[in-house]
Amino acid sequence: MSFSAADHQFMSRALQLAKKGIYHTAPNPNVGCVLVKDNEIVGEGWHEKAGEAHAEVNALKQAGSKAEGATAYVTLEPCCHHGKTPPCSDALIKAKVKRVVAAMIDPHVKVAGKGLKQLEAAGIVVEQGLLEEQAKALNLGFIKRMQKRLPYVRCKLAMSLDGRTAMASGESKWITSAAAREDVQRLRVKSSAILTGVGTVLADNPSMTVRLQDVDSQPLRVVVDTNLSMPTDAKMLKQAGRTVLMTCSADKAITQALTEAGADVHIMPYCNTSVDLTSVLQQLSDMEINDVLLETGATLSGAMLQAGLIDEIIIYMAPVLMGNDARGLFALPGLETMQDKIELEITEQRVIGKDIRITAKVCCPD
Repeated sequence: MSFSAADHQFMSRALQLAKKGIYHTAPNPNVGCVLVKDNEIVGEGWHEKAGEAHAEVNALKQAGSKAEGATAYVTLEPCCHHGKTPPCSDALIKAKVKRVVAAMIDPHVKVAGKGLKQLEAAGIVVEQGLLEEQAKALNLGFIKRMQKRLPYVRCKLAMSLDGRTAMASGESKWITSAAAREDVQRLRVKSSAILTGVGTVLADNPSMTVRLQDVDSQPLRVVVDTNLSMPTDAKMLKQAGRTVLMTCSADKAITQALTEAGADVHIMPYCNTSVDLTSVLQQLSDMEINDVLLETGATLSGAMLQAGLIDEIIIYMAPVLMGNDARGLFALPGLETMQDKIELEITEQRVIGKDIRITAKVCCPD
């Protein structure tokens, strides 16, 4: 299927609009819509907040009667089921649009091509696939949750030029600059959950909150705590939002004490004497968590990497050297030959303050 230069231009605009909702739409996807008639934009909209009107409805509202006979460029297939809002496919049909161009199929089982078929049945010209990869990149977590019952996991790390994350004593504040730490806040705010291990809590007692102005809500804080070692006076239990402990312990007294301190305790299956990490992520998926930011030490991050549970690694590299005795990025036992190495694909390198932010996808084995 071929698309014109104008088609590309208007879909690019729809993608720009979709990005405007990136901090507010979870667990829903980010979607943008542009209505065009006689080669002019007559309506624009994006999904602004979960539970509120979808992109198509907002664009139709702006267009009014001009929507009749228009082409709708939408970054995700229009929904065709009743959720918190009515189906967008019905709204497009009622508005008598002439053509709908969707960047990608909605992976939600209740849609998955049905929305486009409904539009076609109503006599609307339907085309799909324009700037599809760009549209998918906006909703990696939503897509993975729909397809695999797992959230998209980004692992955030700060390291020295020689690949160290802390001194041998555990001292790590601060490896990177204030600019890099502020950038991490933006990573947090677009994540549905922040995941760490109880070792990090015991060592650093972090708050694990977003410290930016005008933040509507805090990400879910999740702690992998196999034996319920979480202190009842931990900082994160006193913060706004929820803290969830994923444990294998059924100790009722400790559970009650932590619950009274503000934690939600979930008992998970064992795996090699520790919490089963796949089950943790499946539980988060069932809680409608699309994107997880992993902020933890070498042990848990290494275990998740070796289990194939990390999709993307974001490393803030500072121009400092910390020496041979300092702690490394990942605990990865069993890597003895080059054949055992874990391959990454660097997708972006950017200077943040005096540091370099490296973004890399974890390559799946053949």
